[in-house]
Amino acid sequence: MTDAPVVLVLRGLGLGDLLTAVPALRALRRAYPRHRLVLAAPAWLTELLPLIGAVDELVDVSGPGPVPVRSPEVAVNLHGRGPRSTRALRALRPGRLLTHAHPHLPEVRGPAWNPEAHEVHRWCLMLQWYGIAADPADLLLAVRTPKRAGPVIVHPGAKDPARRWPPARFAWVVRELRMAGHDVVITGDQDEVGTAERVARLAHLPADRVLAGHTGLGDLAALVEDASLVLCGDTGIAHLATACRTPSVVLFGPVSPQLWGPAPDGPHVALWAGRTGDPHGEEPDAGLLRIGVEDVLTTVMDRLEVTV
Repeated sequence: MTDAPVVLVLRGLGLGDLLTAVPALRALRRAYPRHRLVLAAPAWLTELLPLIGAVDELVDVSGPGPVPVRSPEVAVNLHGRGPRSTRALRALRPGRLLTHAHPHLPEVRGPAWNPEAHEVHRWCLMLQWYGIAADPADLLLAVRTPKRAGPVIVHPGAKDPARRWPPARFAWVVRELRMAGHDVVITGDQDEVGTAERVARLAHLPADRVLAGHTGLGDLAALVEDASLVLCGDTGIAHLATACRTPSVVLFGPVSPQLWGPAPDGPHVALWAGRTGDPHGEEPDAGLLRIGVEDVLTTVMDRLEVTV
């Protein structure tokens, strides 16, 4: 397999970004069955690759490049609209480049970038422009069945402050869930431990129910797979819930769920106040703050009743 021609796919982003690209990765696997499919993405995502099943190798890349792979037969830009990511791949001198068109690179052919496209559909449509069939519904990870009846996961963190619903509000929901007899755990990455511990203190939740900073990505996937429900903001674990068929309630603020949200016909609910803003803002988005605690709690309880 090491002598096989290479399909190089650039997606140097985070958890949710990788999971939204799964249908495109699987489409490329089907289109190039004799090639070695190499994903250029952050190394910490490696644990998910066996669950995706389309990738042969990961090279550690964060952002649009540079990429340490030379002369792939095919280079695929699933990173963004360019031009930086497109230029990084062109520098590798691939035999074929699949990417969106960009006005700064008029010599590069490709479909036009549609800012209104859902992130999952965006990459499938790009591949279809090049004649590669892709199914945007092909999102599910290779999870265990039957699922276990696990706890409710509350994930209060998000990369950008604009996407973070206040910890005190999460704590109020946690208290009510526990009073209703539900087991609750709080998750987060190493940078979110402080937020998770604050929610736990405000909710009078035992310290052993705070899992933030103690779960690797594979462990988190297994936890989400068995959870009764995931409550979170617009962040990576929301896409993990979708990929694991686990019901979720996702709180959207500056970005519409029509661009990044779960499919409306699944076991997921996206709450959104209907206004957009700066997704990288340094304060919680005003639209996100319009989502009240009572609305969240009612939605979570209703969703749990359906799934019991």
